[in-house]
Amino acid sequence: MLKNLYIVRHGETEFNRLGMAQGRGVDSELNETGEKQAKAFFEYYQHLPIEKVYLSTLKRTEQTVRHFLNTGIPYERHEGLDEISWGIHEGKPFSEATHQEYLYYTNQWRLGNTHIAIENAETPEQVVTRQKEITNIILESPEQNILICSHGRAMRILFSWWLGYPLSYMDYFEHHNTSLYHIQYTGSMFKIVKHNYRKHLVS
Repeated sequence: MLKNLYIVRHGETEFNRLGMAQGRGVDSELNETGEKQAKAFFEYYQHLPIEKVYLSTLKRTEQTVRHFLNTGIPYERHEGLDEISWGIHEGKPFSEATHQEYLYYTNQWRLGNTHIAIENAETPEQVVTRQKEITNIILESPEQNILICSHGRAMRILFSWWLGYPLSYMDYFEHHNTSLYHIQYTGSMFKIVKHNYRKHLVS
């Protein structure tokens, strides 16, 4: 059975605006810009025949899709859609030292060393482990048109292994706040229909 999976990144938070890591450990809310992005996303895509919504356990994803939820569409939260943990960097102000450490680890991931992470953080491979559970739930569900709200790094990781790429390719999957990926699951494989789509934000 063909499934249409509409995956959106959450709207902007103050942590995004300030360039601070949030990860799983910071349960931030949308700022004014994020609320406007969420409303624009709903107005542009409210015509889609969404049958169910899946979101992470963090408030910023629920706030992003609340307009859909307010129409009565059933939804489910799952930690498999949570952002990667950034460990000791979560919630800290931007500094050149932390930025350089972030760049070191993301470069290591591009080199294929996806088994390592910042102190007290998750590795990309650990994120895959929890993503597999929610993936099975979604693919085994009876719904054909599903909206999923998740997070930037988590989406990069998810798309890599869904599409059969090594995790070292994750940075090829660009994203912005409330950008959309439309992915179809054919029953045996995933294919991208829309990539980092942001037409709803043009205005």
